[in-house]
Amino acid sequence: MSVGIVLVSHSAKLAEGLAELAAQMAPDVTIVPAGGLSDGSIGTDYDEVVAATQRADRGDGVVLLYDLGSAQMTAELAVESLADPSAAVVADGPLVEGAIAAAVAAQ
Repeated sequence: MSVGIVLVSHSAKLAEGLAELAAQMAPDVTIVPAGGLSDGSIGTDYDEVVAATQRADRGDGVVLLYDLGSAQMTAELAVESLADPSAAVVADGPLVEGAIAAAVAAQ
């Protein structure tokens, strides 16, 4: 098992592309994108972030990385709503570099 990673972004394309890139560096790590709104527009979706966090959790916890602004708040609220909030952490750092570094460290 390893720590799972959730990439929270206002853009589905950004989250999906970054998840693909990070997975190339760390193929054994669960990396789940959570970007955009359900209608395809720009924004963050609390329910999607909660679901992504649950999908990413393989027993060793989850790190959530975010792009900017309200994505941080959405990620923090999602963690607070978990049955065990101590199983996840919102990391404050650069999204692209942080995602790659987290994936390699979790590998």
